[in-house]
Amino acid sequence: MAGWDEMLTEADREVLARGRWGQRAGVGARPALLIIDAQNYMTGTRGANDNAEKFPLACGPAGFAATDQMKRLLLASRAAGIPVFFTRFIVDPLNDDVGMFHRKIGAGVGRGPNVYFRGSHGAEIVPDLTPLATEIVIDKKKKSAFFGTPLLSLLIDRRVDTCIVVGGSTSNCVRATVIDSEQYNFFTVIPEEAVFDRLPLSHATSLFDMDRSYGDVMKVDEVLAYIASVAKAPQPDAAPSAAGVP
Repeated sequence: MAGWDEMLTEADREVLARGRWGQRAGVGARPALLIIDAQNYMTGTRGANDNAEKFPLACGPAGFAATDQMKRLLLASRAAGIPVFFTRFIVDPLNDDVGMFHRKIGAGVGRGPNVYFRGSHGAEIVPDLTPLATEIVIDKKKKSAFFGTPLLSLLIDRRVDTCIVVGGSTSNCVRATVIDSEQYNFFTVIPEEAVFDRLPLSHATSLFDMDRSYGDVMKVDEVLAYIASVAKAPQPDAAPSAAGVP
């Protein structure tokens, strides 16, 4: 049973059935793993008892639980040769180049080392998910990984047809990325245990909305099986390499 199921009324279920919402869209043959904003400011320090005090935007224990699941998917993707992309939400501490977001939450979250300002500890990717030198890390200023970044062109270059989206938060950057992924007509997969949020309500309703309209919410074990099947299957010709091109 999906985590949001108990929140639905009988009237809700009738609406969903009548509109045939939430059909399985399926998956393609060439996935990429998108790890969204798995940064220290989102989690805090594993095992510390003062994360709420030192990391004002941390998501609590849910962040570490999701990180463990993200690591499983990351290792499986690397083993299968699936492209991996990381994003970081990073703001210029001098010029405040994030715009409207700071009008909503207020820049009063502080400019210390544990938020998302460029060069800070908080802005860096959590140690458990350290990118390899061969993996691309994209810095962004808005919620969607696609907005104002080269992500779409990179996915096209690698002939990706499926985006596996993990990270945080479920209701903000994950959701925005999933919506754009669907709008660009990628098959879109959201591994349920590998996304996280600050508020259980936001997490559950966002998963429900994404599964209803934008992508397939799946268990991590299902996604791992999919990755394994891709690794074993013959692949279409890859995009030409630029190596050796003058």
